[in-house]
Amino acid sequence: MKNQFIASVIFIFSSFAVSAQQGLAIGDKAPEFKLTADNGSTWSIKDFLGKKNIVVYFFPAAMTGGCTKQACSYRDNIDNLQSADVVVVGVSGDNVENLKLFKQAENLNFTLLSDAKGEIAKAFGVPVGEGGAIKRNIGGVEHELIRDITEKRWTFIVGKEKKIIYKNETVDAEKDSHEVLAFIKLQTPVSK
Repeated sequence: MKNQFIASVIFIFSSFAVSAQQGLAIGDKAPEFKLTADNGSTWSIKDFLGKKNIVVYFFPAAMTGGCTKQACSYRDNIDNLQSADVVVVGVSGDNVENLKLFKQAENLNFTLLSDAKGEIAKAFGVPVGEGGAIKRNIGGVEHELIRDITEKRWTFIVGKEKKIIYKNETVDAEKDSHEVLAFIKLQTPVSK
């Protein structure tokens, strides 16, 4: 059993490594993209480029432990982030229905985007691995959440100059929103 677990962990990490491409670096121009949001609408980064600081955080799977902690941290910190002129989007390989259920179950107050083919993750250089499935009880109904790919947990901030100003490849799920806010506050000049 222990050997199976170790083999599974090695497989998952090697899957991420094989699928990783050259990642974006700080100072690189942000990729322009459109994805389907949790409510079925089309979300375009162009609507915010040059106007807001855009947090694009990639997460592995809706309704899992670390991803729920991360999303709830953003939910609880959203007023502070919006006050700092930040728009937040969470991106995963989950389909739209999974994201809709996740948003409903955790009362999330920001947009989740479905990158079901991993194209946006790859554009940012985020490693992509095999998909998976989990079962969750939401509102007394059991749902099976299936995804074709799993994206690694990375966070980026696209600044108002349309370039990457922050990149974190070793995200602490619970602290992510606080670290992002602290970084944004350091970037904002104090008025005199």
